[in-house]
Amino acid sequence: MAQAASNATPASHDCPPGYKRTEVGVIPEDWEVVTIGEIADVKTGPFGSALHEKDYVLNGTPIITVEHLGELGITTQNLPMVSDSDRSRLKAYQLRQGDIVFSRVGSVDRNSLVSKKEDGWLFSGRLLRIRLKSNLNDSAYFSFHFHSTPFKRRVVEVAVGQTMPSLNTSILRNVSVLLPKSKKEQTAIANALSDVDALIREQEKLIAKKQAIKTATMQQLLTGRTRLPQFALREDGTEKGYKQSELGEIPEDWEVQCLGRFVAALDAGVSVNSLDESNAFPHDKHILKTSCVDVGRFIPAEKKSILPSDLRRAKCSPIKGAIIVSRMNTPALVGEIGYVSCDHPDLFLPDRLWQMRFKNDFSINSRWLSYLLSFPSVAKRIRDSATGTSGSMKNISKGSLMGLELSFPMFEEQTAIATILSDMDEEIQTLQQRLTKTRQIKQGMMQELLTGRTRLVKPGQAA
Repeated sequence: MAQAASNATPASHDCPPGYKRTEVGVIPEDWEVVTIGEIADVKTGPFGSALHEKDYVLNGTPIITVEHLGELGITTQNLPMVSDSDRSRLKAYQLRQGDIVFSRVGSVDRNSLVSKKEDGWLFSGRLLRIRLKSNLNDSAYFSFHFHSTPFKRRVVEVAVGQTMPSLNTSILRNVSVLLPKSKKEQTAIANALSDVDALIREQEKLIAKKQAIKTATMQQLLTGRTRLPQFALREDGTEKGYKQSELGEIPEDWEVQCLGRFVAALDAGVSVNSLDESNAFPHDKHILKTSCVDVGRFIPAEKKSILPSDLRRAKCSPIKGAIIVSRMNTPALVGEIGYVSCDHPDLFLPDRLWQMRFKNDFSINSRWLSYLLSFPSVAKRIRDSATGTSGSMKNISKGSLMGLELSFPMFEEQTAIATILSDMDEEIQTLQQRLTKTRQIKQGMMQELLTGRTRLVKPGQAA
């Protein structure tokens, strides 16, 4: 610590009173720059020879690996487990509440704080464990510090390896961290940021709940299992029933039709030379990426700047009410679609995307159709129709897409269903925007609190 302190530069004209300049930037005078090794022990997980996939059991002690390192803590999906005997054999690799685990390879800046729930779990050989040497420091503070952009940048810069970045105990021990000398101040910073994390978790839960409700609603309305009240009864007041069809049981007043019956045109764009960034040229015209469509959503921000020399070749701009289809893509993504809610005259389709335009005869509501085509069972049928000898790239033919058989309600019922689902989408989008704003607020708080620009504990009260 003495060495780090000696590297500090006294306050100057570009350094506010009460602050000092260090190798990692301007910090409060009563903070220090130390290395991780000075305040914590760093340990590598068990070598591959000590633990094999065949050692995993259905019930036992969980062992976490890189995929379980989440931004807000350790995730629990697809947790491998080991037996009691292996847990005893690997007790040197047990986790305690307050430990922090880092990815050792790949995304080396990825890390998570161990909570009470994970106390006693194990960590894999692809991780490094940090355990504070003293209870005079707050592990929650360091967890937030380790998630800050400047710290992550420092970790990535010191990682070794050309194709796969990696860390070891020696490298991680020598990474610098900012240390408020007072645990009281560390805890105050951690508590403030933890409160925001709690809000983020609640917002995420609410969004997940709303999305689950929407999925269930689609399942009922798009199949006709549940009818909206205004379409549920016959003219004589009796309840409508169901009938058998080529697609199974459907409502008695729905009809099975080929998709092509409603399509006025299916147009492809042209691939042009481009630069993979937005607004690179004054003309402000872009070619869409195939990633612009995702589960019924059209994402206009997924675009590249067209080189000026190729502007004249670009054609086929997205128009309101059309559906964009990924006609050529990987097996998992081919057939993805997105509904276009407004015109985009400065965007253009590449040759791997189709634009589906519809007849203006009040027989089809394209918003409703976008929900149907992105519904899991229908989306799978579209993907399964794709062909190609390459295992990495598949193509959908116009004939197979236009020949796709679907069950269609009357236009009025399509519109009513689309309105309900659109309203749900708008609510979810509003919640997602709120979540994005909360995350931005957290980032701003981290920049202020983790650098000491804003102090929650006054210097004189920090002791």
